[in-house]
Amino acid sequence: MARAVSKIAVTPVRTFRLDHPDEVELGPRGVAENRRFFLVDGEGNRLRSSLTAWPVVLSADYDVDAERLSVRFPDGETAGGSAVELLEPITVVIDERTVAAHVLDGPWSEGLSRLAGHPVRIARTDNPGDALVEPVTLVSESSVERLAREAGEAVDGRRFRMLFTLSDCRPHEEDEWDGKLLRIGGAVVRVGGPVPRCAVTTRDPETGERDLDTLRLIKGYRGVRNGDAIDFGVYGRVEQPGLVRVGDDVELLEPSDGVEAARRRAE
Repeated sequence: MARAVSKIAVTPVRTFRLDHPDEVELGPRGVAENRRFFLVDGEGNRLRSSLTAWPVVLSADYDVDAERLSVRFPDGETAGGSAVELLEPITVVIDERTVAAHVLDGPWSEGLSRLAGHPVRIARTDNPGDALVEPVTLVSESSVERLAREAGEAVDGRRFRMLFTLSDCRPHEEDEWDGKLLRIGGAVVRVGGPVPRCAVTTRDPETGERDLDTLRLIKGYRGVRNGDAIDFGVYGRVEQPGLVRVGDDVELLEPSDGVEAARRRAE
């Protein structure tokens, strides 16, 4: 059984609809354009995905070289502009970390505010990767299928918004890789701890409507960690940057394999 990358999922703006490119360049802080931006209200408070359903119907493009962000609305309207026209600095808490950012001066604010029913703006983290707990997240198709058996219906893996989905693994096999090196295409990742899930996973990834009690189902057959953490999927840190494509092999490296040896094997 040869593990492989079956899906890649990124979005320039946290909580927006996911894009699924055929390949990404994985750097030390992850994919450079992934979740560089997030939504804030008129006072600069972050809009939390677990409490805000409507952003999932939006999508965005971010041209890293041109530093240009474009937002597509459900009615087909597009609002694009510079991603470096910065307004006031703000600090927000993301996953219990304080993150420095700046509000953007862009043409998308009117449409976002109209959808929300109150002022909404886009903010940009001061450093790439700051909005991520870890640069990499992983889940296996078989883990999602295991959850589907509990649900008694198909489960869309996009609910979990993971960077890489892997094929040909045992259900929740990724949980066994904590601290181990994993070669993913041309990159090497050190797998970290489990990803605790929130209410965003209960929402349909197309509409944002709550339609499946994933947290109850996961807790029912996997239990909880530290009294309240409901885990699904794992984190990872980049040990060796590189290109990752859909279909690339995913190889668990032996303890004797250092990063340099893994790099030579990937070439």
